[in-house]
Amino acid sequence: MIGIVDYGAGNVGSVHRMFKKIGVDSFIAAKPELLFGASRLVVPGVGAFDSAMEKLEHTGFLRCLNELVIGREIPVLGICLGMQMLFQTSEEGIRPGLGWLRGHVVKFQFEDPNQRLPVPHMGWREVEMTLGCGLFLPSDTPPRFYFVHSYYAVPESPATIIGTTEYGHRYCCAVRQKNIFGVQFHPEKSHQFGMQLLKNFAGFRTQNT
Repeated sequence: MIGIVDYGAGNVGSVHRMFKKIGVDSFIAAKPELLFGASRLVVPGVGAFDSAMEKLEHTGFLRCLNELVIGREIPVLGICLGMQMLFQTSEEGIRPGLGWLRGHVVKFQFEDPNQRLPVPHMGWREVEMTLGCGLFLPSDTPPRFYFVHSYYAVPESPATIIGTTEYGHRYCCAVRQKNIFGVQFHPEKSHQFGMQLLKNFAGFRTQNT
């Protein structure tokens, strides 16, 4: 059973509906104690970094998530801002992130005036993936996912990067460290490729680290 964290800063309804569509049992947890019945967790996120981290703390989810993810090693998937919050800091704010992954989050910057692209980055992009990571499976068609964001993560360890894409330059858009996963794109809005990724997250074996 997958618990979707409802801390007031994520598209929990869209994620819940997608899990239902692919036949995966999930529930929306509006209270931290409800997550203790989950075998996997999803942390969606939209909005600003500091506001989202403040809501996690004030709703009591911060302590609960640390216990479940770090203490009990329950698998977790951070989506969009939820992925950025996995890291230590963000240029978008001054509050610390969850700090489960070492690294920081930066804003898109295009110094060359002839190569400046719109920010936020919105639209579909192909993702170059690492197989055997628990989220991606071999495919004859390069997977495409839907993005909406102005910031992206820069992990300290390249070993945590399992997916990259191109927007002005190549950057990290998916990460994994043991039981901790994150994707910058929105699988719940990415049709067949998003459906497959969520199926993979729901079904991967925790011993494959």
